[in-house]
Amino acid sequence: MLKVVLVHPQIPPNTGNIARTCAATYTPLHLVKPLGFAISDRYLKRAGLDYWQYTDLHIHENLDQFKANAQGRWLCFSARGQYHFREFAYAPDDWLLFGSETDGLPPELLKEYPSIFIPMAHPQVRSLNLSVSVAIGLFEAMRQLGI
Repeated sequence: MLKVVLVHPQIPPNTGNIARTCAATYTPLHLVKPLGFAISDRYLKRAGLDYWQYTDLHIHENLDQFKANAQGRWLCFSARGQYHFREFAYAPDDWLLFGSETDGLPPELLKEYPSIFIPMAHPQVRSLNLSVSVAIGLFEAMRQLGI
């Protein structure tokens, strides 16, 4: 089963939208602290609407705790990734990692694990919205896997 991981997310509505996408696709969502908001944040709840009850949500205190419990292949999504998101071959048990809206993923993860990018035509646009990136990456992996 594919899994979505947000490492140090900062913006509550993005995380809420991602939770809704994960609920709709039966995809577990893992949040790695520190978070830029409280789980009780009203904007987080509003963006997730009434779908939080359907979200398979896991919260990890830090990256080390997450690493100790997450077995399988980790794929890092980054604007400066190595592999095009459509040309990468996904596997059913992949962990799709996305970094914070402001800093992206920690450099040590990008050095250690394969990194995937979503191309952008305009050279002045540095990145896509986090919830859009998660949806693009997750749905391409699902498409390839026939889910």
